[in-house]
Amino acid sequence: MRKYELMTIFPVEDDKSKAGMETLKADLEKFGVEIEKEEPFGDRELTYTVKKQKRGRFVLLNIKANPAKITELDAAFKFNTNLLKYLFVVKTEKDA
Repeated sequence: MRKYELMTIFPVEDDKSKAGMETLKADLEKFGVEIEKEEPFGDRELTYTVKKQKRGRFVLLNIKANPAKITELDAAFKFNTNLLKYLFVVKTEKDA
């Protein structure tokens, strides 16, 4: 298992961000990903419009995942309509 940071952006509406986060966590669980830490970053202006949204709710997740499952997760996240953007970053030994 490798450690990753997963930065996610959801719509600012409470119902959409909750639904998006629940779907995201279900996808992570389905692929055997362990969530170590969840850190909300709050609502912020987006640099450019994403899916007709000008603001987003940012959440950072520290996860442990099998590197082979990341591409499968990427495909699953594309079906989450309440997830505006996401980014996986590999954590190195010096980052941890």
